[in-house]
Amino acid sequence: MPSPVVVFLHAFPLDSRMWARQLETLPAGWRAMAPDFPGFGGRPPGAASLDEVAAGILACLDAEGVRRFVPVGLSMGGYLAFRLVARVPERVAGLVLCDTRAAADNDAARERRTLQAARARTEGVGSLADSMLPGLLAQGTRRDRPDLGSRVRAWIDGSDPEGVARALEALRDRPDSTPLLAGLRMPTLALGGEEDTLCPPAEMESMVSAIPGGRLQRLGGAGHLSNLDAPEAFDAALHAFLGTIL
Repeated sequence: MPSPVVVFLHAFPLDSRMWARQLETLPAGWRAMAPDFPGFGGRPPGAASLDEVAAGILACLDAEGVRRFVPVGLSMGGYLAFRLVARVPERVAGLVLCDTRAAADNDAARERRTLQAARARTEGVGSLADSMLPGLLAQGTRRDRPDLGSRVRAWIDGSDPEGVARALEALRDRPDSTPLLAGLRMPTLALGGEEDTLCPPAEMESMVSAIPGGRLQRLGGAGHLSNLDAPEAFDAALHAFLGTIL
C-alpha cells in the first residue's frame, strides 16, 4: 500500500509558501501537497464556507488518486483539517493540528471578523496585516529575523481582498468541531508555539486532552506561525510523527 500523502493546510491570511521548508525536507518515501485556498496564492475568490474549501481539497486528492492522507493544518488550516476529518475520517491516516482550536468563534470574535471582512473590502488587506503581524511571529523572531517578518507581510499583502473577506466570513461561520474530538481514532499530534497568544498553550492542551491518544508538543521560542518561528523543532516533531504512521 502506498504511503499516505501529507496535505499541508496554510494559515490565514497566508498561502502555501509558508510550507516551503516542510515541502523540501519531507522524509524519504513521503509525498506532499500544499493547496492554496480560494483567494490566496494567486487563486481567485471562491468558496464561501470551510466545508466548500474542504470539498475542493478532496476533489484535488481524488483527481490525483490519493486515498489516504495526513492533514497538517496550522490555524485556519487546522479548522480545515477538522472539516476533512468530519467528511472522510476513514481516509485520514494521521492528523497534525498546529496552533489551532476546535471550538467555534464566540460572539466577540464573530463580530470582529465581520468588521475585518468589511474593512478588507473597502480598504484592502494592509490594515489587516498591520494588526495581525505582531501576533503571528514570536517577539524574538520579529527582533532577530526581520527578513521573515517582511516575507510574511508580503504574503499577506499579496492576498486578494475579496478572498480575505470571504475567508473571514467562513472562519466566522465555521461549525464547532469540539464534538469530533472524542471520536478521533487516527494518530493525532498537536504542535503549539509556547509564545502563541492567538491559540495559547492552555487552550491547545484542553483540546488535545479530549482526543483519545492525542499528544501535544510545545515548541519553545515559537508564536502562532510555529513552523516559521521554530522550523527545526517543528520538522523534527513532524518527521517523528510521520515515522509512526508508515
